[in-house]
Amino acid sequence: MRLAVLDVGSNTVNLLVSEAGGGLPLPVHTWKLRTRLAERLGPDGTIAPGGRRRLVRAVAAAAGEMERAGVDGLFAYATASVRDAPNRDHVLGEVEKGSGIRLGTLSGLEEAQLTFLAARRWLGWSAGPMLLLDIGGGTLEVAFGRDRLPESALSLPLGAGRLTREFLRDGDPPSGQSLRELRRHVREQVRRIAARGSWESPHTAVAASKTFQQLARLTGAAPLRHGPFVTRRLRRRALRPVIERLAGLSSAERQRLPGVSAHRARQILAGAVVGYEVMRGLNVEAVRICPWGLREGILLRRLEAYEPELGNAAWLPWPPQRPARSRT
Repeated sequence: MRLAVLDVGSNTVNLLVSEAGGGLPLPVHTWKLRTRLAERLGPDGTIAPGGRRRLVRAVAAAAGEMERAGVDGLFAYATASVRDAPNRDHVLGEVEKGSGIRLGTLSGLEEAQLTFLAARRWLGWSAGPMLLLDIGGGTLEVAFGRDRLPESALSLPLGAGRLTREFLRDGDPPSGQSLRELRRHVREQVRRIAARGSWESPHTAVAASKTFQQLARLTGAAPLRHGPFVTRRLRRRALRPVIERLAGLSSAERQRLPGVSAHRARQILAGAVVGYEVMRGLNVEAVRICPWGLREGILLRRLEAYEPELGNAAWLPWPPQRPARSRT
């Protein structure tokens, strides 16, 4: 059986197709399409008509990919940019009408739990008590635990894309004043995390997401082309000068740095600030980069038969079951 996870994010629609045998989410097909949905958001987060059209086309294209890949089951969901949009229901309706796929949504807490599960399975039990950090486009997830699922988890609106839109809008590169305001805001939010008092000193601190992968590459980690089994780490001490360097570069100049993709070049500065401040606030000197994330966590939850239905999204047969035509 082939299972697919369709992840509709703030910049990209990602499809991961996996063989269900063996209990591991081994990919047999991956596909992605840039939507730049974050560029089509109004001041209140409303998704404009142009963004909705892009989204419909991207999800419809993903449906075609799944047909060609021979997918048997599908879990399709949208992350914070759609989940938090005031016109979310209208957007989801348009996507379903134009693609045949009804996107569900996961809460930030569920995203943290599932990403933690993926990191636990990747690193194994030898990782011991584990702290997980995950910077997305709209939110930051933090989780801690000793078991397969975390004991403590939370989600805060500290995504790299969201903060770029809210704080770094006055130039490219942004002004020093806007960067200082961003840092103050992030520090205040991170204090909320530290104040919970449930984040014990972990045996292992691990980070997931493309943002952390790119930050690690900027500080000297091996490029992704060397494969997922190369150990990569991001050290807090090495991250601070990276922030200063990024702050002085335009988006076009950042694209020429190692590991920085074109569609993340504008938001990588905000991502670096969040990464540094959350590591500083939780007294983490270094994190190990995990190549698995939310999509793999969803597959693992299904393969291990742990509460397969999450949020308002569920596994569905693919292609969709259509009623048989009656004969007259």
